[in-house]
Amino acid sequence: MCSGSFARCLGYTLLPLSLVCVLCNILLFFPGGTSVDSGHITEQVWYFGGILGSGLLMIFPILVFLGLKNNDCCGCCGNESCGRRFAMLTSILFAGVGVLGAGYSLIVSAVAINRGPECVVYINGTNKQWDSPFSNGDYLSNKTLWSTCLEPGGVVSWHLSLFSVLLVMALIQMALCAVQVVNGLLGALCGGCCGGSD
Repeated sequence: MCSGSFARCLGYTLLPLSLVCVLCNILLFFPGGTSVDSGHITEQVWYFGGILGSGLLMIFPILVFLGLKNNDCCGCCGNESCGRRFAMLTSILFAGVGVLGAGYSLIVSAVAINRGPECVVYINGTNKQWDSPFSNGDYLSNKTLWSTCLEPGGVVSWHLSLFSVLLVMALIQMALCAVQVVNGLLGALCGGCCGGSD
């Protein structure tokens, strides 16, 4: 398979992953599936890891990867494959942008999972108040602590599920962009198709 065709496949794979990340980030603005005051939304949601990192920043490598198969840059230096080699080389830079965006989403998601959601808890056993009761990831190994959150219903599983999806999607995006770095190097060296014609 030509490196340009392979990059196109990577682009088509990254596209739905980016859409899933954007959707997950949007859903996180509704803890437990309910609408709450913006001041009670977990801080990491406002960092837009899924929307900016794995979403918008990933659009650049996606568009570049999708256009590589037919991109010969009109040739250069009297050699038609020279333009393809240059296009494959520049795809490495855009793959780097993808790695950075996915890395940002990964870090935000990991911190959010560790800190847990904001929710309504009992303070001093009687007063209800919004708080972040899980400060160091202790709730991950002890599911009985989830009952500490009174409202919104199911906020802990909502928070954990969506940020976990963002984390896994970011890891996959980083891996695919890293594969394109290798593919781009091979394409730059071989001129688009190693061992065959374009």
